[in-house]
Amino acid sequence: MAKETGSSAGSNPFGGDVKMPDPVKMSQAMSDVARRSQKLVADFLQRQATEGGGSIDPLNLGNAFFEMTAKMMADPAKLMQAQMSLWNDYLTLWQRTTEKLMGKETDPVAKPEKDDKRFKDAAWDENMMFDFIKQSYLLTARWVQSTVANVEGLDDKTAKKVDFYTRQFVDALAPTNFVMTNPEVLRETMATGGENLVKGLENLLHDLERGKGQLRLTQTDYDAFEVGKNIAVTPGKVVYQNDLMQLLQYTPTTEEVFKRPLLIVMPWINKFYILDLREKNSFIKWAVDQGHTVFVTSWVNPDEKLAQKGFADYLLEGPITALDKVQEATGEKDVNAIGYCLGGTLLATTLAYMAKKGDDRIKSATYFTTMSDFSEPGELGVFIDEAQISGLESKMFEKGYLDGSQMGMTFNILRANDLLWSFVVNNYLLGKDPFPFDLLYWNSDSTRMPAVMHSYYLRKFYQENKLIEPGGIVLDGVPIDLTQIKTPGFMVSAKEDHIAPWKATYALTQHAKGDMTFCLAASGHIAGIVNPAASGKYCYWMNNKLPKDPDEWFAGTKQHAGSWWPEWQKWVSKFGEGKVPARQPGGGKLKPIEDAPGSYVKVRV
Repeated sequence: MAKETGSSAGSNPFGGDVKMPDPVKMSQAMSDVARRSQKLVADFLQRQATEGGGSIDPLNLGNAFFEMTAKMMADPAKLMQAQMSLWNDYLTLWQRTTEKLMGKETDPVAKPEKDDKRFKDAAWDENMMFDFIKQSYLLTARWVQSTVANVEGLDDKTAKKVDFYTRQFVDALAPTNFVMTNPEVLRETMATGGENLVKGLENLLHDLERGKGQLRLTQTDYDAFEVGKNIAVTPGKVVYQNDLMQLLQYTPTTEEVFKRPLLIVMPWINKFYILDLREKNSFIKWAVDQGHTVFVTSWVNPDEKLAQKGFADYLLEGPITALDKVQEATGEKDVNAIGYCLGGTLLATTLAYMAKKGDDRIKSATYFTTMSDFSEPGELGVFIDEAQISGLESKMFEKGYLDGSQMGMTFNILRANDLLWSFVVNNYLLGKDPFPFDLLYWNSDSTRMPAVMHSYYLRKFYQENKLIEPGGIVLDGVPIDLTQIKTPGFMVSAKEDHIAPWKATYALTQHAKGDMTFCLAASGHIAGIVNPAASGKYCYWMNNKLPKDPDEWFAGTKQHAGSWWPEWQKWVSKFGEGKVPARQPGGGKLKPIEDAPGSYVKVRV
């Protein structure tokens, strides 16, 4: 009998058994894939014929990259130097790989960043071929990005746009995103006989069908959650509603509550229940448990009927109306208020509006990740220029609103490796279903925005940065001046926030004239805020002084372990005005309309 050589039958170098596919099942699956694909292509072509293809360059990238290329070619010596540097790095990589093949220990030429989850599979380090592929990619990626970043003569906005989209391009070409260069996918393909790829193709078609020809990437098991059933379940009532919002009042859990109610103004870009995901991580429930009478704005998911609603309408029909209704519900004229993200921007705008009117009903203001100075808007700034806003406006005014999926995709792109490419690998290459995750369910539950309001917000706030300019914007005939705000404030920003960069949010401490406290939480835009006191996760930084320079502020901070929630509770308690017997929703002049979380939040795009 001939002696076997090499790998044993039925095994592979990645571990696990090789499975031969069932030809009948494979044929049936591919036939179904072909049929569905043909229909998708036909539907897509028909839409292009009837609706038009839109702008060839809706992101206005062509001019930016053309300008970058022209500047780069104007200095060929610098480009040649960069290419020689890359060539030397590759020579070093080849040399060390050869030494490693000969059994010698060597240090890697390029290593992933500590938070880069793409290369967590052990084969990226243990298998020399995949280690070489990984390091080759990292070297090339860093060369491309550094070469683009070092081009001189570009204006700041063009440079940031080129850098951002170069990174998107580099991330898209990562070896983890392709079957033949991802060891985990190859291992799964061998173990299942290719069934993972067929299942992945079915998942891809399902997402295309769900998006009517546009890719709507599935990020979680949407059937695992239902708003009001196992998410957003803190007991309460809707006690008021108008065209733009429902006002929720929550059921107390303590015998006594602070005399002064707490009003939370949420952003209308997302649903309010980011602060009420589950009992264990609900800020709303925690605040109720601390003895606050909590009211929350739950914004409508608008359609074309509300196309003409503007920013002033959101101010007047939102927090201004809510203040009146809280007084009717509780008998209390004054409140403590919180604004989250765009809700915080609206809160600051409202306070400036009220200052002009001589209205001081808000006795303390808390701002979560709130922008007021948009001169440094972070990576969102790459989406803000005249060409892009004009293109967006033409679509919005045609429909009457901005489709929520467009804003959702923008936020996903900001963290493409975590929110896009990881799911491409999991869903389409590995053929797996995404894990049920409450945060990602909320992330996908996007909302529309009225055309007039969103156009005003993009132009006056992001593009022209008028909010920080005294009298720069006028709402309901009132010039808005943030320096008129005398209300004590507590700001919470997040150190790794990619939506509201903390150094940009810090600017409000220099404009509002009330006694301000600034707290910097670890992590990002969501996890930095939704960090339950019981979790023991992350940390936060405090500094009683507020110098003009945020870096100087941070240099003088003291780091504290865990959540900032108790720190805020200690601060806001000073404005509670003592305790009174707990108030039940419906106990005042406002009668309950329906149970929390209400009907507005349940309208999905």
